[in-house]
Amino acid sequence: MSLGYAEKLSYREDVGTVGMSEFFDPPGVLQEKIEELAMMIKTSKHLVAFTGAGISTSCGIPDFRGPKGVWTLQREGKGVPEASLPFHRAVPSLTHMALVELEKAGILKFVISQNVDSLHLRSGIPREKLAELHGNSFRELCPSCGAEYLRDFEVETIGMKETSRRCSDVKCGAKLKDTVLDWEDALPAKEMNPAEKHCRMADVVLCLGTSLQITPACNLPLKSLRGGGRIVIVNLQQTPKDKKASLVIHGFVDQVISGAIHFLNLHIPPFVRIDLVQISLSQIPRRNKYIKWTLRISSIHGQKAPLPFLKSVEVSFSDRTDLKTAILHKQPFQLKRETVRTRPFKLVLTLNFGDGCGSPCTRIEFPVDFEVSTDSFNHGKDAVSQKLRDIAIQDLYCGQYAAVERKALLDPRTEVTVYALATNVVRYNCLQATSKAFESVPRCDANGMKRHTEGMNVMEASPKRPKGFDC
Repeated sequence: MSLGYAEKLSYREDVGTVGMSEFFDPPGVLQEKIEELAMMIKTSKHLVAFTGAGISTSCGIPDFRGPKGVWTLQREGKGVPEASLPFHRAVPSLTHMALVELEKAGILKFVISQNVDSLHLRSGIPREKLAELHGNSFRELCPSCGAEYLRDFEVETIGMKETSRRCSDVKCGAKLKDTVLDWEDALPAKEMNPAEKHCRMADVVLCLGTSLQITPACNLPLKSLRGGGRIVIVNLQQTPKDKKASLVIHGFVDQVISGAIHFLNLHIPPFVRIDLVQISLSQIPRRNKYIKWTLRISSIHGQKAPLPFLKSVEVSFSDRTDLKTAILHKQPFQLKRETVRTRPFKLVLTLNFGDGCGSPCTRIEFPVDFEVSTDSFNHGKDAVSQKLRDIAIQDLYCGQYAAVERKALLDPRTEVTVYALATNVVRYNCLQATSKAFESVPRCDANGMKRHTEGMNVMEASPKRPKGFDC
């Protein structure tokens, strides 16, 4: 969950039981339970996943009620815990991506999430198969036409308040609202109704990383019992619903799901993060031979919206020694110059990535000729993004880019190009769930640096850089 979200919540004295003790099934017992879970998944006809903060702790996002949970530390007067990386750069866990594999295999029918971290959507779970009961810190909603906007930055408000942006539909234009609930807000029917429907249809509800304390969400899995369904709870703490469950597993969620996926002979897909950036070049013709132009590197969500994955931009001119290199540190990144109209040049942009990205930078080159009109095109965001994912997975490094769309505006003449960038690639290792696999093993964090963690080797972020890049 977002630490900013925790600080924005209104004060509430009673947040339920916190500082809960953690329990671990012995290795032999754990292995037997994992195999039982795998068989339940294999034979299920309508599998539903119900997820909580525990599936995101391995992503560097603290939970609520554990020994180091947000509310546990707050009750002890220690404030909000520090995250290991920027919230907007959190990478889906092995569990997130395992659910994607189960959905693609036709086994998982629906996901119900209490998390606001957007990792289910980023991992690849289709929006129509996901209910985000408590909202999404990266999603805005138009209250007028119902359009949704998924951002690459954390929305500044919670409590379904108006934000600083408007609906982009020219026929609407209403002020957008955030989608994250505060304590007193009712669960939205758009999320609650399909969640209830799928729980009633479910023959197995898989509860992952949730203490099942927050009502009314925690009662949803119980609706499966009326139709003969079964509940599985995978959590390190005991929950009030344990007695209703057919199977309770005390173990790290990533370890348990990894073992089940291995037993089912499935493979967890890599995760590739694709970010979009807009580059515009505006020109103001003059009566003499010179032309003034302005270069802007900005968010596709508006010039005032942040580009959280960029820390700086270096602008250079590979074939023009008379034009000085500029380094832009302040957003929105902007450079103004005056050059001879009839003399073309090649613009080189080195985009320096911030913390949490899998490579230090990428470099975009494109020619500028004010005497020649450029063609407009639209290759489609989804098609371009998928191609970049395929390349990043094949090469096991990130930093690739491709143009998505180019359009020309008038008065002043402005050329706008949208680029898709592969800013992270993560490969997940699914090891056989044996007692030997639960030793402390090396792991790579989102920056490609190895560290140690308890449990299985579940994630590797390749530290390689794109070939030909020396940034």
